[in-house]
Amino acid sequence: MRRPPLSGLLALAATVPGVVVALAGIDLPAPAAALVFGGAIVGAAFVLAWAAEAAQVDVSAGLAVAVLALIAVLPEYSVDFVFTWRGGQAAAQYGADCHPPGDPGTPACSLALANMTGANRILVGIGWVAVVLIAWRRSKKRGITLGRADAVPLAFLTIASLYCLILPFKRTLTLWDTLVLVAVFVAYSWRVSRAPAGEPDLVGPSAWVGNLAKVPRRSTVIGLFLVAAAVILLAAEPFAESLVDTGQELGISEFLLVQWVAPLASEAPELLVAALYAYRLHTTEALGALVSSKVNQWTLLVGTLPVVFAVSSRGWSGLPIEPAQRGELLLTASQSLLAIALLLGLTLSLRAALALLGLFLVQFVLAAVLPVQWHDRSLWTLSGVYLVLAAIAVWRKRTCLIPMLRDGLLTPYDQLGDGLRCMTTGGGRLRLRTRLKEAISSHPGG
Repeated sequence: MRRPPLSGLLALAATVPGVVVALAGIDLPAPAAALVFGGAIVGAAFVLAWAAEAAQVDVSAGLAVAVLALIAVLPEYSVDFVFTWRGGQAAAQYGADCHPPGDPGTPACSLALANMTGANRILVGIGWVAVVLIAWRRSKKRGITLGRADAVPLAFLTIASLYCLILPFKRTLTLWDTLVLVAVFVAYSWRVSRAPAGEPDLVGPSAWVGNLAKVPRRSTVIGLFLVAAAVILLAAEPFAESLVDTGQELGISEFLLVQWVAPLASEAPELLVAALYAYRLHTTEALGALVSSKVNQWTLLVGTLPVVFAVSSRGWSGLPIEPAQRGELLLTASQSLLAIALLLGLTLSLRAALALLGLFLVQFVLAAVLPVQWHDRSLWTLSGVYLVLAAIAVWRKRTCLIPMLRDGLLTPYDQLGDGLRCMTTGGGRLRLRTRLKEAISSHPGG
């Protein structure tokens, strides 16, 4: 039997310092602790991703993609649950403000929502865009076309995003929201479980595990899951604590660290795996997995936050949505709707990807140049820009909307082999140009 790949051993090694520090109770300076525990989470997330990929050998292709996307975001769940749990404890102690009177720090409830909104926006603004840019650099194709079966996650993402659009106008995230969003996730999981089995394309550590005999393979997959889960459970809380303490020690906003640094650490493996797939020109699989991850984050992650909060606070009032967080929620939902609109024809063009990247970066520019008191106004204004652009994109691709929803929600998987039958202004021209080039190149005189 071949030895495990070096990358797999390095990922496991990255978890060791965090485990040792946590179990030994070593007191490190906050910035060093953030690096150690963040590294442990990143290493464990890679192990989870490889184990989930290897599990494709034993489950259906559609279910494997959904399970891979779910497992890949487990580190994000664990970190966000820590902040939500602390928010519930603060609410039980200090009331709906989730904050001690006179404390200048960020309320604990705001940190829970900050982590969630940052993770969702990074997934689209960096993840989706990176896949398109890498594919363009490698193949010179000015866009990625998904398979017709990818209408399934896109349709459920549409439902979840439309529902989440109402969250900024509520005062709390309640158990009713849990019921709706978890129901969407359950329906999505059942739908993708109907996908036919396929031959997985595994590389690196996942290929090493997948090539083992049946019993050793399944035992190894389960073992890797358990090890990675244990590491994440050990590292999630001290990582969250060290991030907040780092912000206080260095004079950096803990809100900023929790919203952007924590999601980057927990989602780095998922983004890197997608980038690797794009580099190998498995662009459909790369973007499809990130779309599925977005469904998981917008349904199961958002939907379970009120449950964690209710258990922690020992009440039924729901996770408070403070005024400062409403703009963040609206911006996140608006970005999701624009991303869906741009992908309606199952084609994400290079121009569309650059637009998503540009709008993602604009929020940082506005935060840097505008006075603090204008921050909320800038979020609502940028959200309006997203929604207007989404409406324009939907109008231009309006003939694709109903076919996408029908394929995603109703059409049996065995009938989803062909491309989405609709013409769009941008995506249709892109596919038409591609087909013309293929026809010309294949012509004897071409």
